[in-house]
Amino acid sequence: MAAQIFAHKTTALTNPPNYALTSHRLCRTLHTSTKQPIVLVACGSFNPITYHHLRMFEVAKDFIQQNTNFEILGGYLSPVSDEYKKAGLVSAHHRVNMCALATEQESSWLMVDSWEALQNYQRTAIVLDHFDYEINTVLGGVSTRDGERRDVQIMLLAGSDLIGTMSEPGVWSDDDLDHILGHHGTFVIERTGAALDQVVDSLVRWRNNIYPIAQQVQNDVSSTKVRLFFRRGLSVQYLLPAAVIDYIEQNNLYPDDGPCTEKDRQGK
Repeated sequence: MAAQIFAHKTTALTNPPNYALTSHRLCRTLHTSTKQPIVLVACGSFNPITYHHLRMFEVAKDFIQQNTNFEILGGYLSPVSDEYKKAGLVSAHHRVNMCALATEQESSWLMVDSWEALQNYQRTAIVLDHFDYEINTVLGGVSTRDGERRDVQIMLLAGSDLIGTMSEPGVWSDDDLDHILGHHGTFVIERTGAALDQVVDSLVRWRNNIYPIAQQVQNDVSSTKVRLFFRRGLSVQYLLPAAVIDYIEQNNLYPDDGPCTEKDRQGK
């Protein structure tokens, strides 16, 4: 484990021009000195960001406060690079802007980081190390009320559908899995069609650092469905923030395919 962590830590992390980590909502003081400070990071396309993405952080926050000895100092959305080459992916510039609108207008503690989005494709393990470096080395970590400095643990926040791919052969490297799950750790939010128990059981080696969280209110809103609604000319009101809807319409990001038929309205 130590050798793998060292290898990741020494990977060259280059910043985009004029880059600085957004940190205006990052708490710099640990309120309870007996707790472990953490920052949550969600990586994804956010194409576009929806209320489900924001809700994941709130579900995790409730679970952490009620069931763990962690203290959350902040949460970040990290949109993937354009080099991800996913079909229908709008530019990183727009996706970062949409995430910024959503977090600034809908949350009091979430932020968006553009580091991953504005350069070549970066593996999730490297993205988490980037946050580790920026928060613990550049910003100096967090202080207790007594002035003691502490390192912040960077933890991945993801849906059970994403974590489920970690047990699929050839999708993730063993070193990256060991680094993400063994070193950083993850909170896994239940998603429709991806059973929590099966996801955790398939990654039993890192069970102690994986925190599964069941959804009390099922939410299967996805960016894919939102894009489909846009293409069919259907309403997306209350599926994503109004400011994001306005931005999408102003920039014509997901043009519709023409008049919606009765068949489209029935989802067939």
